[in-house]
Amino acid sequence: MHVALDTMVDTLKAAAESSRLRILTLLSRGDLTVSDLTEILGQSQPRVSRHLKLLLEAGLIGRYQEGSWAFFRLSDSDAARDFVLRLVSGVRDADPQVERDLERLASVKRRRQERATAYFSENAASWDQIRSLHVPDDAVEAALVKLVGKRPFQSMLDLGTGTGRLLEIFAPLYRRGVGIDMSREMLAVARANLDKAGISNAQVRQGDIFSPPVERDAFDLVTIHQVLHYLDDPARAIAEAAKLLRPSGRLVIVDFAPHRLEFLRDAHAHQRLGFSDRQIADWFAEAGLDLEETQHFEPRGGGENKLTVKLWLGRDRRLLIADPSTGAQRTNLPQMGETA
Repeated sequence: MHVALDTMVDTLKAAAESSRLRILTLLSRGDLTVSDLTEILGQSQPRVSRHLKLLLEAGLIGRYQEGSWAFFRLSDSDAARDFVLRLVSGVRDADPQVERDLERLASVKRRRQERATAYFSENAASWDQIRSLHVPDDAVEAALVKLVGKRPFQSMLDLGTGTGRLLEIFAPLYRRGVGIDMSREMLAVARANLDKAGISNAQVRQGDIFSPPVERDAFDLVTIHQVLHYLDDPARAIAEAAKLLRPSGRLVIVDFAPHRLEFLRDAHAHQRLGFSDRQIADWFAEAGLDLEETQHFEPRGGGENKLTVKLWLGRDRRLLIADPSTGAQRTNLPQMGETA
């Protein structure tokens, strides 16, 4: 990607200051709040905020709101992110100042982990009750890994990310991962889990599955894992997810087959008692997706008081076409001035 000389000079000026370079180094390891950065850098909040403002104006970082908290992250732009990562790769961890920053960052992440552990402890009984009704999670995860394959791809979005487990599983494959969830408590758990796993190429944000705060036509893989049964309008969620896919991108849904366990409505807020293959196929078709594969996982022992887990893979119908003259990729979408 080529940029104007003046733009490059402004970008270099924004990064060419020790505190701002320290901030970029820290954000390359995960999303942080102003309070986190103030604590780590040992600087006043107004001063840190000014550094962040300059980095935002240069397009090197991004900002998103989560309740009353504002989180900062590296830019979603691939070019800007690559520039920053190359820049901070030259910063030595052994530098005394950077070493202190990383020690304080580790302390911030430990506190995240402690809060996540407490939240899990409070809710473990409820989750364990549902897990006892279906096959172990690792069986489904193994199937997901096999289904997605080993070929690296650009970007992944996990809607209703929960603990961030899918972002963790597929981290070796994607360059950029994003998780969306409405629950601040679950986002805290996801951040702690990603920190613990050493994953810096994924971030999580607060957002509504019906209006996720991400760009359209931007993701090669979108996942919705055990979320649809909580929604009053699953078809709309699928339609919105489909809009986020790149041409030929994949949508993977994991949820339950139809069942009669009514207690899940009252005790666990389930709005839908599972989904049939026909329902999912119809919703995929309405969203411009082809249903490519269906898998099911019956619980040990079977019976009416158990849950069968289903996995559905849909693919965006638009083709991704390589232009042999440039090596670039283009789609079969009409260009400006053309008609479909």
